[in-house]
Amino acid sequence: MKKYLVIGNPIEHSMSPKIHNYWIKQNNLNAIYEKKQITESDLKGLIAEVKKGKIDGVNVTVPFKNKIISFLDQLTELSKSTQSVNTIYKKNDKIIGDNTDIFGFESSLKNINYDIKNKKIFILGAGGVVPSIVFVLKKLGASKITLTNRTREKAESIKKMFPGVEIVEWGKVADFNMIINATSLGLKKEDEIKLNFSEIGSNKLFFDVIYSPPETKFLSKAKEFGNQIENGRMMFIYQAQAAFKIWHNILPKIDNNILN
Repeated sequence: MKKYLVIGNPIEHSMSPKIHNYWIKQNNLNAIYEKKQITESDLKGLIAEVKKGKIDGVNVTVPFKNKIISFLDQLTELSKSTQSVNTIYKKNDKIIGDNTDIFGFESSLKNINYDIKNKKIFILGAGGVVPSIVFVLKKLGASKITLTNRTREKAESIKKMFPGVEIVEWGKVADFNMIINATSLGLKKEDEIKLNFSEIGSNKLFFDVIYSPPETKFLSKAKEFGNQIENGRMMFIYQAQAAFKIWHNILPKIDNNILN
């Protein structure tokens, strides 16, 4: 039986096993997909298990998308461009890091027919998924991308990768058509992102990378003020679909069992 894993810290909220095991069953594959909470010191041993064939594929989530890179043999072009890995597999005895977050984010925008071209985008956070988001925004022709993060140093590392990105201090709000919460603020019920919603106005798109809970305070407050909202669920499903295709060479169906 083939074995697949999603690793992260925290990991209990991850819906990856549910989705992947549903697709595994649907396609009659002899495989299992599990979740595992690890620490940074576990990364080397984990990749050794992939090398030995004990694990056939790994999905990587917060906070290891960049930290895992030094243990891999090779990166795909997308992972190199973003210095972010969320999917790992073995090919010709080499452990390869790939990035399906790019496909996930771009597909989620297409799913709601949102045109990025000439739009001003404001990103909260500078974590593992942000380079993938910026990559897509640049590709789709955003006119301006502004970033803010609690630790400025992390925001600066994104700017090094993508020099056109502007940085503002945490707490300041840039002018935007679309705002993206790429922080973990919202995973807990009491989490709140302090924004002056009445000043921001309406008819903007609020996108939250978090998909559980489905409506964070960030989104519910934005909706109250007449804004369009979207959580990270479709982004998550599309990146999972792309990872499944890499591992099994089957493009699984996104049906009602996945969406509900």
